[in-house]
Amino acid sequence: MLAHETRLVLEAAREAWARGQRVALATVVRVFGSAYRREGAKMLAHEDGSATCMISGGCLEPEVVEVAKGVIASGSPRLVRYDLDEDVVWGLGLGCGGAVEVYIEPLEDGSLLARWLELQARGESAVLVTPLEGGEGRLLLREDGPPEGTLTPPALAGAAREAAASLLNESSPRARLQTLGGAQVFFDVSVPPPELVVFGAGHDAIPLVAQAQALGMRATVVDARPAYATAERFPGAQIVLAHPQDFPERLRLSRHSYVVIMNHHLQRDRECLAFALDSPAPYIGVLGPRSRFERLLDALAREGKQITPGDLARVRSPVGLDIGAEAPEEVAVSILAEVLAVQRGFSGGPLRERQGRIHQPQRA
Repeated sequence: MLAHETRLVLEAAREAWARGQRVALATVVRVFGSAYRREGAKMLAHEDGSATCMISGGCLEPEVVEVAKGVIASGSPRLVRYDLDEDVVWGLGLGCGGAVEVYIEPLEDGSLLARWLELQARGESAVLVTPLEGGEGRLLLREDGPPEGTLTPPALAGAAREAAASLLNESSPRARLQTLGGAQVFFDVSVPPPELVVFGAGHDAIPLVAQAQALGMRATVVDARPAYATAERFPGAQIVLAHPQDFPERLRLSRHSYVVIMNHHLQRDRECLAFALDSPAPYIGVLGPRSRFERLLDALAREGKQITPGDLARVRSPVGLDIGAEAPEEVAVSILAEVLAVQRGFSGGPLRERQGRIHQPQRA
């Protein structure tokens, strides 16, 4: 579930609690075949019959709300399977031909589930472990911090901790249902949203940063020119006013950072590229034609910079997907589509040429 969706769910839950109303949380825990949303999608159901967010294209929500009313009344969670066959839901706008299992449970203020939603809304790295069959209790495992909650039997708790740690080490972890020692365990994962780091605060960076934020990304703009790198031009973005020699002290790139270099200045681009190559950033996009990028590489080589095949595999130049983009707004779409593809392990090609499930990553 995206962080902004989690914030909507959490805000709606808090408003309901303040009014003395009860709510339940519905989470997609398993998908068979095709479905509108994937594992981890959530919807908040209110006892008055309203809902916040969606877990399908609109066909499941009324039924889930009805089940949630019973869950709220009884206080007991339910695991429900919904068939999405076209013949069953024809006329309701879905027709995916698959099925989903939805775990519906009470959501109470101060619970471990509410705590998990708070961490997810803040974009902290954590995993919520919920046994659906073959275990009892619940665990909240943070990347930084002690575990919270309990899970039995002890052997299951140990296996769950190992699986959660492995999940957090993935480049783009997703919620999933796993079988551990005969138990069915759902792992709901939260990681920081990707950070788009744009070197260069020119006019064409404005739509790129705005569209990245609309997709839920954090955005950082790096430029030494105070007249260009301003909050007015890039509302909501972090502004770093710095020359390349100041980058090591002023800027930190992580494995969640996706870099785009667009200074329109060869020397600054070269220095930014050298800095990015020394970081763990998984994606480094360089604006401009291939011949220009080769000039940058030649200049770095003359300076003694060692560039490995692994380094070059992270660099995209020309940057973006091949959609014929021309205007800055179109170029932004091209770049961000490529960023999402790299982040999630997809090729970025036409879906009609895709073999297998369209939501299954195809990592090299």
